[in-house]
Amino acid sequence: MNLFVKAAGDLPFFEKVFFRNAIAILFSFGVLKKQHIPLKCGKGNALLVTGRAVFGTIGMFCNFYAIDRLNISDASMLNKLSPFFAIIFSCFILGEMAKGYQITCVIAAMLGTIFILKPGGDNLLSFPAFIGVLGGVGAGLAYTLLRKATGRGVNGAFIVFFFSCFSCAFCLPFFIFYFEPMSLKQLIFMLLAGLSATGGQFSITAAYSHAPASEISVYDYSQVIFAGVLGFLFLQELPDYLSIIGYVIIIGASVVMFVLNQRHKNMP
Repeated sequence: MNLFVKAAGDLPFFEKVFFRNAIAILFSFGVLKKQHIPLKCGKGNALLVTGRAVFGTIGMFCNFYAIDRLNISDASMLNKLSPFFAIIFSCFILGEMAKGYQITCVIAAMLGTIFILKPGGDNLLSFPAFIGVLGGVGAGLAYTLLRKATGRGVNGAFIVFFFSCFSCAFCLPFFIFYFEPMSLKQLIFMLLAGLSATGGQFSITAAYSHAPASEISVYDYSQVIFAGVLGFLFLQELPDYLSIIGYVIIIGASVVMFVLNQRHKNMP
């Protein structure tokens, strides 16, 4: 998705968000109709589903903004802070208390982020990188609310549908008044971005429905590897050595957390 969003070129990021979610609406609505799932979330779940949509939309806006202004591997890595933020939010929202080693890994991930942000001089943070971090915060909170909603019986396909509709509705005024015509090539890239994102969104929704955030993060970080390879092959993007150090620290922290999670789970 990140590759196609970047390849679509100089379009307003809200226009890209609109097209990305319009595709998801069509697919999720088709799943709902095929499986005869009602368009409702059940009593007491509306706030959770709405919160997931609000913070997911904020996270997506920030991510798309960062993708347009950073290497896609850097933007992906900053967005992949979301599992660590999900662990933090899970402590307060789900009562899933983080263990000592999980807290240590979160701190390590934050340190790794510094290498990607490259603070220095008067400009302590580049604005796009800071927005990328905010995207990770928004996504982490959205995933936490998603897990709570699905734990209370809300269907994952309905959550994807509601989130996509909310995002498109939020983008619509900007889309109408600031729309920029797309070439056929840009339209194709945006359709491909929507298809890629829809598959990823259904997958991540299923993942957070069945396991705690602390057990998912190591798999979610494969996105960074794919983003780096695709960015090099198709966009000739190469992360600098500081970014690579940051990747190693963050992915390393995620792998360590996964191994220790499995060890604690298997203990009698």
